[in-house]
Amino acid sequence: MGRRLLTFLIAAVCCIHADEGLWLFNNFPKELVAKRYGYQVTDAFLDHLRLSSVRFNNGGSGSFVSPRGLLFTNHHVGSECIQKLSSAEHDYMANGFLAETEADEQKCPDLEVNVLLKMEDVTARVKGAAKPGATAAEANEQRKAEISRIESECNAKTGNRCDVVTLYSGGEYHLYQYKKYTDVRLVFAPEVDIAAFGGDPDNFTYPRYCLDFAFFRAYENGKPAQPPDYLRWSREGVKDNELVFVSGHPGTTGRLSTVAELEFARDVSYPLVLARLKSLINTLQAYSNQSEENRRAARDNLFSQQNAFKAYSGFLSGLRDPALMAQKKKQEAALRAAIDRDPEKKKEFGNSWTEVAAAYKIYRSLYKPFFLLERNATHGSDLFAIARDVLRYSEETRKPNERRLREFTDTSLPALEQRMYSPAPIVPSMEIAVIADYLSFLRKELGANDPTVRALLNNRTPAEAAAAYVNSSKLIDVEERKRLANDPEAVKNSTDGMIVLARILDGPARRYRKEYEDRIEAVLVSSAGKIALARFAAYGANEYPDATFTLRLTFARVAGYRNKAGQPVPYATTFAGLYPRATGKEPYKLPPRWIKMKSAINLDTPFNFVSTADTHGGNSGSPTVNGKGEIVGILFDGNIESLPNRFVFTDQQARSVHVASQGIVEALRNVYHARRLLAEIGM
Repeated sequence: MGRRLLTFLIAAVCCIHADEGLWLFNNFPKELVAKRYGYQVTDAFLDHLRLSSVRFNNGGSGSFVSPRGLLFTNHHVGSECIQKLSSAEHDYMANGFLAETEADEQKCPDLEVNVLLKMEDVTARVKGAAKPGATAAEANEQRKAEISRIESECNAKTGNRCDVVTLYSGGEYHLYQYKKYTDVRLVFAPEVDIAAFGGDPDNFTYPRYCLDFAFFRAYENGKPAQPPDYLRWSREGVKDNELVFVSGHPGTTGRLSTVAELEFARDVSYPLVLARLKSLINTLQAYSNQSEENRRAARDNLFSQQNAFKAYSGFLSGLRDPALMAQKKKQEAALRAAIDRDPEKKKEFGNSWTEVAAAYKIYRSLYKPFFLLERNATHGSDLFAIARDVLRYSEETRKPNERRLREFTDTSLPALEQRMYSPAPIVPSMEIAVIADYLSFLRKELGANDPTVRALLNNRTPAEAAAAYVNSSKLIDVEERKRLANDPEAVKNSTDGMIVLARILDGPARRYRKEYEDRIEAVLVSSAGKIALARFAAYGANEYPDATFTLRLTFARVAGYRNKAGQPVPYATTFAGLYPRATGKEPYKLPPRWIKMKSAINLDTPFNFVSTADTHGGNSGSPTVNGKGEIVGILFDGNIESLPNRFVFTDQQARSVHVASQGIVEALRNVYHARRLLAEIGM
């Protein structure tokens, strides 16, 4: 892959048509789009698209597509809600869901969506909170306290959700105000067999045949919301080679990362993340194979872990490519040389790279216990996550707002309480399997003689310990969670198994978190922030920041490509290609109604398509619109060649993958007979 990727990198540097950029809405390159495509992006266009776009709090994107609060996103973004609303008697994942009337729409237990209303630069205030002479750790705490104050003041004044967003690794801080909707109801979902047709084998590939979309509705005061902005549906649909825009919330990228950070990810963090995911996947697969009900209960959890594993495998593959790393080293050397040529800039920024490298050297010895005991401890387990939240909520909410862990500040509490008190069903048998896997992984990675591991197992096998923790817990009861969360003494003295588990873990987890924040985070925010300012000083302030799960906009063209064998891959697949690929066996099994209604479908209708859009995890569900601002598709994936774009953008073979708007209408009309939905979107 090295030689080919090097060619891509050279092309990306030289080619003026590379549609790169995770652009902020308040710093969008309108002139660049006009120069490349002859299209004038107006402020009105940007405002309308921003106010029509939404963030799903479970890690995805979406949009309003009607004046009655109808929300458009991916099936896999909405699958957590779909799974929680399902049961053995009503399996909406397997059989799909269609609300015939608004009264039939079902409320998601714990889903929140946000609309970005306003952005404000608060960099001076946040940075100014760090007192002269403060150590890096003290300055870090002072900045965090000021961030909490800014958010609290904003929330008290406006009633909106207020988040201070860190951009350019601490180079800038912006205050984002969101309107939030916490009453979100399921309207339509196709069967998972067609929404995720091809399953894990086809994930991150193209050509694809996935009907990966779903409709929800936002409610306010028990009635459908009336958003002032929403996106209309295109009657023509997507066209080859047309200009499109994708608005969404990419999670994380490493375009501006230092070489030291990339080497750390390559050598330390990504291998451990992948090992943890692989262990959890094996456990969930074994659990699923025990019964059909287990398979149903674990379906969404297993898909989530498999999706993450494949993504991180692609990221690691990119970092292990010598050509990519050589390119990053070359870019870093060029920036450092530019700074060194100016004595004043060298004095201000010159040591920053050395400081970052030193922090990552320390992080190498700290990362494993920090990741396993704090950052990733509850991964895959709803009950464990609830137990930790209940424990920490009882402690953190008794502290002054600015002294709390960030996830327990006043502005974060409503969303946290919604998750913590969710009535969503919990499956004890799956919880036991997942927690046993976690305990087994801890013992393997930290050693059987590690004090925390010994305390957690207490002379039991991981399976025995997990069963004891889960079976002696009452946290499945929401009222019990509320009782404990609001009574610190009760939590402190509780014999509830899951609270005991969280309590054993909490001391060492907090110590490692504090060490990370004081010795690593404090240095990185300061030094990496200076590197961002160095980039501004050397190249100007027109670069886009790395992704932070905040709203971004990318422009692109709809375009096919040539695959590794040099064969042309068309921009779109059609329904005609779906049926020959269906074998009748998972993951290429079609739902019965798709076989029955084949003769009613126009098989020439576009199904999935690809574009050069610069998108990443978190963009799932992003609306894809044409120059008129009309829906022509919805983003749901990227091909395998796009994964190294996390670090260096290319568009020779890398593509974002979308569901075509024509395919969605064809399915709603001739397979699902969803006339109410079609009327609501104007089709």
